[in-house]
Amino acid sequence: MTEEPGYRPEQLIRPVSRGLLAAGIAGFTGSALIATLWATEPASLPTRTRWAFAGLIVVGLAWAALAAWTLWRRPLFAVDRVIAGRLAVVFTTATTLVTVVVAGPLAAGPGLLMIAVAVVVLVRARACRDRLRSQIAALEGHGGQ
Repeated sequence: MTEEPGYRPEQLIRPVSRGLLAAGIAGFTGSALIATLWATEPASLPTRTRWAFAGLIVVGLAWAALAAWTLWRRPLFAVDRVIAGRLAVVFTTATTLVTVVVAGPLAAGPGLLMIAVAVVVLVRARACRDRLRSQIAALEGHGGQ
């Protein structure tokens, strides 16, 4: 018997995804630009525009927060992928619903396509996480024998 685990940390801790890093930078930049635009408007904006700006700022900051958390914590078991998939599903669904309310049901086509893509991303992320967890369980089961 040995005290060393049968796996190495680099097998469990993925390098930070460039796509997630790009989404975080884009989210933060977009939020900062929208907030700056909103703050420098000479007159009061219509209610719909204020809600849209606030929503876009929240979405951008959520992606930036996920990227920052991923850089800081280096999450195990592809948890960052699952969280990113959930954010994608929630934000595309919300955007599609708002689009349908504002522009009518014919405008839902692109949003429904994006929701389908986001769901596929989430399903693949969960499968990756589950695969990693089962590998750990198998390695820990063999290491204890």
